[in-house]
Amino acid sequence: MRFAKRLDQVPPYLFAELERKIAAKRREGVDVISLGIGDPDLPTPEPVIAALAEAARDPATHQYPTNHGSEELRSAAAGFYRDRFGVELDPSAEIVPALGGKEAVGHVALVLLDPGDVALSPDPGYPPYTSGPLFAGADVHYLPLERENAFQPDLDSVPDEVLARANVLFLNYPNNPTGAVLEPGLFERAVELARDADLVVVHDNAYSEICFDGYRAPSFLETPGAKEVGIEIFSPSKGWNMTGWRAGLVAGNAEVVERYRQLKTNLDSGMFEAVQRATAAALSEAREFPRAMSEVYRRRRDIVAEALDAIGLEVDPPRATPYFWVAVPEGYTSESFCELVLEQAGVVVSPGPAYGPSGEGFFRISLTVPDERLEEAVRRIETSLRAGIIEA
Repeated sequence: MRFAKRLDQVPPYLFAELERKIAAKRREGVDVISLGIGDPDLPTPEPVIAALAEAARDPATHQYPTNHGSEELRSAAAGFYRDRFGVELDPSAEIVPALGGKEAVGHVALVLLDPGDVALSPDPGYPPYTSGPLFAGADVHYLPLERENAFQPDLDSVPDEVLARANVLFLNYPNNPTGAVLEPGLFERAVELARDADLVVVHDNAYSEICFDGYRAPSFLETPGAKEVGIEIFSPSKGWNMTGWRAGLVAGNAEVVERYRQLKTNLDSGMFEAVQRATAAALSEAREFPRAMSEVYRRRRDIVAEALDAIGLEVDPPRATPYFWVAVPEGYTSESFCELVLEQAGVVVSPGPAYGPSGEGFFRISLTVPDERLEEAVRRIETSLRAGIIEA
């Protein structure tokens, strides 16, 4: 058989590889604790489940959904954005449902990029910021996120010849994988750059509802001029424990939203109507649920921060997201350290370079496991380090 070459342009998807390693270890009888994949361990809130169950019994939801998305979901999303972020969105033109943030990133890349174009993508970053553009036939210019710059991209460093070909700027705050929060002025500079270079800003807002210590993450669409030059991808996956539901939305610039909708009419049939009703419930009657989840993750963050500090690993406790971005001990690469943690402690963490070249020297810990398993994982790592099995 002959296959298209586009899949050969991207490395194996990080989390598929992690799942493979976990399965192999468990077949060997190892009690593996995975801190690698950011998949919440707690259930979706009851009002959302109840809305799904009720909707699924309605035969009207068993047919194809409208490609614009239901009025109920679009109105709920507009209300959420108005009350949470102070952003006014036209539900008829500036919002369309997405099958989760990952689908939205990939399809938005197809909407905005042609072969020969360039996507400006954060490095390290969510892998679809690379794979989406590559599947579209475009090139990727990485914007390094470095600790010295609070893991913010230097938008003034992009060469003129790259800007001339760029049509997309991906941003993501609060940030995966670094856990960094937005620094003042970045969104405003992104709007300026988009106007000057005639490109589209795509902000992936997957983690705004998981925040700690009184921090409240903003929406890109709060920024003056943002809707003129960009869109935001919003997902309830982490805040409402809905990763498996594949729910989200694309909001902002009406022309980009419409182009995205047109693409989806040719590639999928939209979100199951019952899931749309349930997502509307998440954004309305279960709106406060992410505050409770933030408290859960804050408690877990503090457990891990204390343990890593005791071990002697350098760490900056995050103010948002369920992730720690940790420097590896001296003498190790990201991959060698993560392999040793798996082999000696039976704990899975994510190697930094899986998120881009600038991730070398770091690994990511996910807090999406029960407290007792999290405590067990850090105990195992600490025991291994102190015993000299892994030399910190």
